[in-house]
Amino acid sequence: MGGLTRKKLWSIVALGAMIGLLLLPTIMLLPTIMSLPALAGGGGAPAAGGPPPDVAKPADAAAGKDAGPKVEKGRDVYYKTEGIVTGAPAPKTADNSQFYPRYNFESRVLLWFANQQHLYYGSFVLAVPIFCMIIEFMGIVSKDRAMAKKYDQLAYDFIKISLTAYSLTAILGGILIFTFLTLYPAFFGYLSSIFRPVMHVYALMFVAESGTIYIYYYGWDKMKEGLLKWIHVSMSVVLNVIGTVLMMLANSWIGFMMSPAGVDEQGRYLGNIWHVIHTALWNPLNVHRILGNMAFGGGVVAAYAAYRFLASKTDEERAHYDWMGYIAMAIGVAFLIPLPFAGYWLMREVYAYRQQMGITLMGGLLAWLFIIQATMIGILFLSSNYYLWQALGRMRGAEKYQRYIKYMVFVLVVGFLIFITPHTIVMTPAELKAMGGQQHPVLGNYGVMSAKNGGINVIITTTVLTFIWYMRGNKLSTVSWAKFGNIFMGVFFACAYVNIIWLAIYGYYIPANVRVGLSVPQVATTLSCLFFMTALNGVMMRGAKQMGPIEWGKISVRSQYALIMLATAFTWMMGLMGYIRSSVRLFWHVNEIMRDNSPWAYTHTTGFAANMISFNVLFFWVTILFVFWLGTLGVKKAPVEAKVPIPGRAPEPAVGH
Repeated sequence: MGGLTRKKLWSIVALGAMIGLLLLPTIMLLPTIMSLPALAGGGGAPAAGGPPPDVAKPADAAAGKDAGPKVEKGRDVYYKTEGIVTGAPAPKTADNSQFYPRYNFESRVLLWFANQQHLYYGSFVLAVPIFCMIIEFMGIVSKDRAMAKKYDQLAYDFIKISLTAYSLTAILGGILIFTFLTLYPAFFGYLSSIFRPVMHVYALMFVAESGTIYIYYYGWDKMKEGLLKWIHVSMSVVLNVIGTVLMMLANSWIGFMMSPAGVDEQGRYLGNIWHVIHTALWNPLNVHRILGNMAFGGGVVAAYAAYRFLASKTDEERAHYDWMGYIAMAIGVAFLIPLPFAGYWLMREVYAYRQQMGITLMGGLLAWLFIIQATMIGILFLSSNYYLWQALGRMRGAEKYQRYIKYMVFVLVVGFLIFITPHTIVMTPAELKAMGGQQHPVLGNYGVMSAKNGGINVIITTTVLTFIWYMRGNKLSTVSWAKFGNIFMGVFFACAYVNIIWLAIYGYYIPANVRVGLSVPQVATTLSCLFFMTALNGVMMRGAKQMGPIEWGKISVRSQYALIMLATAFTWMMGLMGYIRSSVRLFWHVNEIMRDNSPWAYTHTTGFAANMISFNVLFFWVTILFVFWLGTLGVKKAPVEAKVPIPGRAPEPAVGH
């Protein structure tokens, strides 16, 4: 057996092992899945250790026969179906050390810190392997050998950083569980009892992910050509499937705490684990978090590239890290653009589940946090546009777009100011009395959702236009219908702006319950620009004439600070949204099922929350800089033939969204 054949054989065996590890949790869960219909339909017997049955009388017992133990049924609080009670009710806690141990510090703040740090690193190690998969695939299909090796080296650098962060994620996960067990033993015990049927699945998936990522990393050099390379990319697909399933299982805990299902009013498990997982908010949480994780991961990698760019000593290094930062930023922004729409969907589902929760979020106790969130979103889009404008400077022929930047700045700033305008303002009782109510005579006329939706959709549409200009910066379309295509795109964008702004203004003349529906045509208009115009631009630029190469590394230092600002804003906003998502439960551990009777069952002030979020952000960036430093130790050197100037063309991943 030849050496290459032996390598192929071992690679196929390794891939088969990975697939087996992926399927193992499903096989282990099969008995539970097979029992779901019986449990959900009322068949089967209660699990051992459940509460004593005291309600239902079997028909055989009524006939005088010994039919065995009695069976108690309960009604699902969300699905309204009946199921057999197979779990204990939610514990009724009291303000004492048995349920809430004291350690001379606010337990909730300690848990907040541990949870947020684990979430940051978990999001990062979920997103980066997806980047590696995309970039490694682009290297395989690239016809340019030098470019293919550049892609391969870039993907390798990414996964090396991810490997170090993965170890920290596991450590932080252990700290988080220890914190739960120590500070909130009753709550954690109850939640574990509800999710017991899938706890072993989570553990097995984590083991499978660990094995896959280590084989994927250490097998890089052994599987770098031909069929072996395709097998290596297939392992990255398996790795990302496992990571996504882990994220979705973790989201089920959050969804259950916010919108419980699969239990009765007393919190007793009714035997259907799918109902427990598939709560009212599970699907929007999954979509929102996968987009947020990808955008966050892109921002962190872009900041790493900016850090290395600023520290570079040679033109070759600056060119490489300029290119790396651009790719990471492009991937991050590609997932940032649909993120607000996923957020709207999540908020809509919150309103549909409990209207009072939606009011608390958007118009009540937590409303001003959304003003802060709007500010952070505006910073994200402004930073992205600023970076792209600076990046035009590295392309010959892009000067023709420079004169339009001032108009785009005006549009972005106006949209940003409308987006952050509040409907009410924070006032003292004396100010409220002097004004005669909460509505300000001037400001009270603004800040409605149709106007805010108009503001953010204008910002997103402008960002799409900026990106299209960047993609054609040093190119000249050669298709016969180029003039007609440019006119059509210009008219399309103009009509889109008119439609979005007109709907935002029209919202002031219709009732509030009708106004909410205006977000649908506004979003549809923006998405049309995103997908249709980007695709049309790609067709027009196919085979385009280049007016000059892209001079990688020839970009202002200010652009790199914009990337760092982008990553910091991502990190801060993730912390803010985590706090909002948790705070909407108010004084409930599990909404309307298990009450929080600790001395900390109150909502913090906005100032305290902002300080705590800022501390989490600072701590994360200090530790991630340590991870970056570790990633520079023993860096794998690129092959000699890969050390050539990066070709003068825009990397393909940038147009893949």
